Amino acid sequence: MTAENQGRGADALMAAITGDPLSDEARADAAFMAEHDSAAADLALLREQLGIIGHALAEPPPPAPEPAPVRRPARARRRIFTVALGSLAVAAAGSVLVGMGWLLTQAGSGVSSDAGASSADKAAPSQQSVGTEFGSPPYLACSRLVAEGRVTSVERVAGTASLRVTLDMTRYYKPDKGEPELTFTVDESLVPGLRKGDPVLIGMKKGAREPDFWAVGEGDIAPERAWIRASLPEARDLGC
Repeated sequence: MTAENQGRGADALMAAITGDPLSDEARADAAFMAEHDSAAADLALLREQLGIIGHALAEPPPPAPEPAPVRRPARARRRIFTVALGSLAVAAAGSVLVGMGWLLTQAGSGVSSDAGASSADKAAPSQQSVGTEFGSPPYLACSRLVAEGRVTSVERVAGTASLRVTLDMTRYYKPDKGEPELTFTVDESLVPGLRKGDPVLIGMKKGAREPDFWAVGEGDIAPERAWIRASLPEARDLGC
């Protein structure tokens, strides 16, 4: 293509883009008009395609399919006191606030106070948090009752949201033996759907009058039972 044709094509394209009216001289130039008409057709097609793309982007995305409901065991549930959960939530919120404050104070210096600590030290959970977990040696050392039983009676306490649960005790871990039957009052929200015949595992700390831990159903009891058996030898040598 000659320099003249290249210059004519560029002018025709620019005229088509800007939409400026053409001069009589340009209209009389057949080659120029051919370039201009071709450029105008290409621009029209380009605008059409851009319109389709813009319309597609402007449309809201199709609604995501609703997730299938998760089936939860009806009778194998681990329950702990709501008070304990609330305490954990408060502690977590406090930790977040403290962490944010630390970040704000350290942002200017760019130096971390624990820069020399290893990643393993930072990731390791505190002994205090591990010790509070049911079934751990410290928990067992500070508990006065850890045992399994089977529900023989579930009665609602009149005027309350509590249940009076009677257990036929089948296995004692701490102490080694105890009463054949025990009765406790528990908030219904901790053992929803509890029925006569359900197997349960309970834990009660020293000085407490009611269990602070309930596991209902063999599915939840089995892993806790294994941890208790593994922790008992160490727990016997610990003080509370």
